[in-house]
Amino acid sequence: MNIRCIGCNSIYDRDYRLHREAVGEYMLILTKSRCCISINGVVMKLLPDTIFLWSGKAVMELFADDTPIVCDWICFEADAEKEFLELADIEPDTPVRFADTAFISELMRNIAAEYYSLGSRRTKMLDSYMRILLVKIGETGLRETMSSQAAEPHYGLLLELREKIYRNPQMKWNVDTMAAYVNMSRSYFQHLYRETFDVSCIADVISGKIEKAKEILSETGCTVSQVAAMCGYDNEEHFMRQFKKIVGVTPTKYRKQG
Repeated sequence: MNIRCIGCNSIYDRDYRLHREAVGEYMLILTKSRCCISINGVVMKLLPDTIFLWSGKAVMELFADDTPIVCDWICFEADAEKEFLELADIEPDTPVRFADTAFISELMRNIAAEYYSLGSRRTKMLDSYMRILLVKIGETGLRETMSSQAAEPHYGLLLELREKIYRNPQMKWNVDTMAAYVNMSRSYFQHLYRETFDVSCIADVISGKIEKAKEILSETGCTVSQVAAMCGYDNEEHFMRQFKKIVGVTPTKYRKQG
């Protein structure tokens, strides 16, 4: 894949308007602020943490909503890689929302650093980075097209919250915090969460913590006390009891079995 140009944490004022004709190259945009994008005259409002892959086959305009635009972006050619783009499962010209874009943003910064380097393996490194980036986007994106949002107005937010819970087990998740995240009342949120995922929100939080604990125990030499803290437990004994209740063995025994 041939990168033509790239920008990270680019800031454009409210009067900025990017106009691109069909030029046969792709443009990947990661929004960090609200903005608007128009594809062949159809305007879509993008929220922060949205990925948009412009196909290069339509007239595209990017412009501010009510605040300056902040975004990461990459323009690249991939004529010989169309099959790979299809396998990456990214639908061009369609917004893809994420609960957590930290990894994607960091990867784009690495690509920018490599792009401006003079390393002997620069071309191969950039190609590898781009493939990882596109696969990662295809794997973890929360697809929320305009039609699906209209049909299921709460599903996208709940899915976003659930991914954030599993990615951040160290946070002090409780019903009030989760309900506020999706702007719902306690009772309605608890009902809708169970109806959507067939599990209570608190049980899901615990599952997220235990799954993360199993991962840390299997892949690191951290002590049980450290694992408990990394998974959001203030009390090591409470962590050990909960782990054994769910997994069937103590954390120490689980590590030995692995």
